[in-house]
Amino acid sequence: MDHEKVNILLVDDQPAKLLAYEVILKDLGENLVIASSGREALEVLLKTEIAVILVDVCMPELDGFELAAMIREHPRFQKTAMIFISAIQVSDIDRLRGYEMGAVDYVPVPVVPEVLRAKVKVFAELYRKTRELERLNQDLEDRVRARTAELENSTAKLRESEERRSMAIAAGKMGSWDWDWVNGDWMWDEGQYRIFGVSPESFEVNPANVQALLHPDDVDQLRKAIAEFNKGTRAYETEFRIIRPDGEVRWCVGTAAATADANGRVVRVSGVTVDITERKRAEERQNLLAREVDHRAKNALALAQSIVRLTRADEVKAYVDAVEGRINALARVHTILSLSSWQGAELSKLIDEELAPYSPSGQVKLAGPAVQLLPATAQTLALALHELFTNSAKYGALSTRSGRLAIGWQVENDLLTLTWEETGGPLVRTPKSRGFGTRSLLASVESQLGGQAQFDWRSEGLLCLLEVPLTRKTAATQDKFETSTSPELQRALG
Repeated sequence: MDHEKVNILLVDDQPAKLLAYEVILKDLGENLVIASSGREALEVLLKTEIAVILVDVCMPELDGFELAAMIREHPRFQKTAMIFISAIQVSDIDRLRGYEMGAVDYVPVPVVPEVLRAKVKVFAELYRKTRELERLNQDLEDRVRARTAELENSTAKLRESEERRSMAIAAGKMGSWDWDWVNGDWMWDEGQYRIFGVSPESFEVNPANVQALLHPDDVDQLRKAIAEFNKGTRAYETEFRIIRPDGEVRWCVGTAAATADANGRVVRVSGVTVDITERKRAEERQNLLAREVDHRAKNALALAQSIVRLTRADEVKAYVDAVEGRINALARVHTILSLSSWQGAELSKLIDEELAPYSPSGQVKLAGPAVQLLPATAQTLALALHELFTNSAKYGALSTRSGRLAIGWQVENDLLTLTWEETGGPLVRTPKSRGFGTRSLLASVESQLGGQAQFDWRSEGLLCLLEVPLTRKTAATQDKFETSTSPELQRALG
């Protein structure tokens, strides 16, 4: 078989011996390099890659032992095979010295061609195999480096992909898990621990611990999923609730897929959990808001119906004006409550809205602290104030430029006391009977709000005192005119 030739260095000071060695080794088919002295041999070694050195022990100037010692001092030639040829009988000590200098074998003179050829051939083949092995090792190392670089690149991409997946899962409030159906081993990612409100350090993932975090009413969902997979179902999805260790209830949707073996038996189940608590809360808010809107619409219609039914007037125009005025008063307070998400209305703003249609110029003075009224109280009190403003604009202080109106209020022990004092208007006489406006005012303050209304028809102007509880609600108010926001909706709107 063709093979790469190696260089064999022949070192001897006698040309005849060198010629003899060439003749003996020619049949090996290797490259034979000649050196007639130790120094020449060193020069050849520095320029040429030598596989085997055949050197005579007895040479002038630099004998074989000295040459071997110099060769072995060079790192490049520490493993180069050297065969000593000796024409004299060497002792065991000389042989030991030769081996210490790096000789691999001795050949005595007269040289037996077959023996010399066989020994050189062995070391030439050993050199060739060593070089081939080195090339193979180098090739293997190159492949390992290339494969390592490829794996590092793949690992980096996988890590980057995992980071993107983790970010996507975190942003989507998701977690993933894996369950070895046969061995019972579980694997949760960071998102799964986050959803359940536990940590890998303190929580052992197993069926018992997972079931303990499920809402008692949803434990059957887990049992049902296991039963479905045992029946051959390969995918399952369900909504369920969990109760975190801190007591918080979270809504989740779980999607799972099963992997089966060749016999169709489930061996692994993997899935994704998505926290849908915010979506559920949004749905609850929408449902509460829909019910609240329906409730308030019915209340508004009931109030409008009462206004239409109870309003009295001698003429159609007067009747229409009265109804429109009261409906507009109701609409104004409704706007105020809507802007506050039906959490209440500020008393001073309520008065300003009822006063706006009359556009008095410096005739009205307001004084009182900030008071937040409940929706039901604000709605009823707005109608009472509307009656007072309407009567004052028709018959009282606001009917003339000289008239003045002072409205003051204070709160003590959750009781609102509002004083209405008119001066400078037309002469006032005590009415012989109460009109609809007065009756409706009394009814709204006393019956609906559980308060009191007192009227003093002084000649210089009306003095009215209203006392309204800020927290008390009568049964009638609850049944017919309650429009305050429920605690659930207040939290939802907040």
